[in-house]
Amino acid sequence: MKRLRAQPWLALARSTLVAALALLSGCDVWRRGFLNAQGPVAAGERHLFWIVVIVMLFVIGPVLLLTPLFAWHYRLRNSRSAFRPKWDFSWPLEALIWIPPSLIVAGLAVLLWRGAREFDPYTPVPLASAPLEVQAVAFDWKWLFIYPKSGVAAVNELVIPVGRPVHMTLTSTTVMQSLFIPALAGQIYAMGGMTTQLNLAADRAGTFLGENTQFNGVGYPFEKFRVSSVPDADFNRWIARLRSSGAALDGAAVQRLSQKTVEPNPVFFARASPALFDHILAGVRAGTRSSEAPR
Repeated sequence: MKRLRAQPWLALARSTLVAALALLSGCDVWRRGFLNAQGPVAAGERHLFWIVVIVMLFVIGPVLLLTPLFAWHYRLRNSRSAFRPKWDFSWPLEALIWIPPSLIVAGLAVLLWRGAREFDPYTPVPLASAPLEVQAVAFDWKWLFIYPKSGVAAVNELVIPVGRPVHMTLTSTTVMQSLFIPALAGQIYAMGGMTTQLNLAADRAGTFLGENTQFNGVGYPFEKFRVSSVPDADFNRWIARLRSSGAALDGAAVQRLSQKTVEPNPVFFARASPALFDHILAGVRAGTRSSEAPR
């Protein structure tokens, strides 16, 4: 009998342990998400998020508190507290029902409208330094990042200098995809034959997660890339190292990237034409993928 009685407690202990491990596993999500903002855009989005959460607590809080209280007070066995209202209309009650929610909706509408304009992906980050131009091309199932002014490119690795705004121009050679770097900015779609823009910046050095959040086939779960924010000196050394690597992003390399494959490790190119992005875009618009890259 003692063993039988101990089994429910053992099951409860196991369930508690599993729940605790599940909560601890979410720490990585917290570290990689926008709640651990590492740039001004993500920090602004996090600020808006917490304002909305606090405001909505005033809406859902009374409901969560009063619902069980009313259910207990007017329970079936409590015959002395039967609900028999002797009125059919009350101005104070109507005002309480309609005015506070209306003010909350209006206030949140103004707040989020201003936030949407301030943190629009097309809005440049207000920093003094000139933005770094990066061109992002979505393939199946990988991302190509071109640095047109430096003449280099990288697959599945984005390196940016700390404290400098980054202006990205995006397109896709295949189906619609969505680039998302939670710690730095919101997501932005990349579509075949079209271009979109994303502005972001990093406040401090670090390594962050980037990924595609739009389902696009069997390689979708692996279409992730590393984002590194480094000091200016380290960024310049990284560019110099790519230039000395010897690989060229020519037509044959573009054709290989066009294959439906997953790249397990980043790939770097020492020579990438500044006109390559426009060349790829024009090929997608024409319905072809030229095997020749511009020089």
